[in-house]
Amino acid sequence: MSSSSASPGPPPPADGLIGAARRHLGALARSLAHPSHPPTPLLAGSSRRWRRLAPYVVVTLLTALFVPVTFQILTSDYQVGRGLAALLALAQAGPLLMLAHRPLQAWWIVLCADVVGAVVLLTPLTDPSPTLVRLPPLPQELPWPWPPSVILGHLFVLLALGLRETRRTLVAVWLTICAAGLLLYLIGSDRDAGGVVLLPVLGAVVLVITAALRERGEAQRRLAEQETISETERAGRTLLEERTRIARELHDVVAHHMSVITVQADSAPYRIEGLPDQARAEFDSIAASARESLAEMRRLLSVLRSDGTDGERAPQPGLDRIQQLVEATVRSGLRVELSMGAEVSEAIREGLPQAVDLSAYRIAQEALANVVRHAPGARTRVSVTVAGPHLTVLVVNDGTGRPGSPLESTGTGHGLVGMRERVRLTGGTLDTGPLPDGGFRVAARLPLSAATPVPSVPLASEDS
Repeated sequence: MSSSSASPGPPPPADGLIGAARRHLGALARSLAHPSHPPTPLLAGSSRRWRRLAPYVVVTLLTALFVPVTFQILTSDYQVGRGLAALLALAQAGPLLMLAHRPLQAWWIVLCADVVGAVVLLTPLTDPSPTLVRLPPLPQELPWPWPPSVILGHLFVLLALGLRETRRTLVAVWLTICAAGLLLYLIGSDRDAGGVVLLPVLGAVVLVITAALRERGEAQRRLAEQETISETERAGRTLLEERTRIARELHDVVAHHMSVITVQADSAPYRIEGLPDQARAEFDSIAASARESLAEMRRLLSVLRSDGTDGERAPQPGLDRIQQLVEATVRSGLRVELSMGAEVSEAIREGLPQAVDLSAYRIAQEALANVVRHAPGARTRVSVTVAGPHLTVLVVNDGTGRPGSPLESTGTGHGLVGMRERVRLTGGTLDTGPLPDGGFRVAARLPLSAATPVPSVPLASEDS
């Protein structure tokens, strides 16, 4: 086989390493040129004003401290002229004012000023003006290339960087500091290398600690956001489940009425003599529409019912069974007192609206289940009254139970979500909340006449 038809081999490993090194170096250079955050203060999103102002106060104090200290060290220890010392102090410590919103740009200015200051300190100058230059050579015992004030100021800059920038930017900053120190050491090779190593070592410690704190804070923030999203999704799922349960229960109520309409329409020609043909046809149409509606409702119910579950065989409960509910709750260990006036019994005998009857029972059931879940053993009072055109269900506990017990009684488990949906269904009102003595109160007021349900409102979060 000719060489022209041979398949090209893999690229040499050296080319791959060189290409990867170029890509990484390019990424590091870009990270040094472009901050990873907008020019906003560290605590700009805080709700408290003093927290938003805190970064500005801190950087102002740092600048006010480091500018005179740097000037004093340069003039007294390093014998730098006052004019040049003032310029270096402003260049090395003045950018600390930028740490609140532009720490990367401040670091560049501080690094360049520190390098220039190190060259000035090392090089004896011959200008006779005592206000601009240092004439004697730098003594060997003085730290170089980074004076103490320079190291401390630079560490504060790195602290601000570690709290704001990405890990790649911090690595690039540290490598740049090491390169600058190495270059200065090559220039002043007669000096002790300890001063060159001190800033990279301390800087690495500061960057690692602050980066770890920043990443931990970001992880906690993301976790809190995820928990908020999960809680919202859980509340929405609970709301949908409760609405589906209510729809399944109301199927029995509506199906009963539709069945009665069908039977009455079918039997009307036999019960009423002398009906004209037009009336018979009308009754037949009513019966057919009722049967078709029943079939549609059964199909809807098959969609609402969960996979693998059968329909409920028992009739839907009402207030005539609330005494049995209270007795079952008492047997579970809860001290419950039931108060139901004669007017309620009379209303039950005369026949309550089925939606109201079912909703009142379910609200009492959920309220008692919540007491058993959250305050088992608390003394509880259940009161059902009729006042004018409204039925009121009141469940109050005194808060003397044992919070946090896992014991649970009957109920849908949807708590206040289910209560609100059932009250909204009947067009009533619900009042819930803690009592001054530590108990809890649930009061539902349901209209006994036909009412227009309150429009549904999406709930961001609900207590369960």
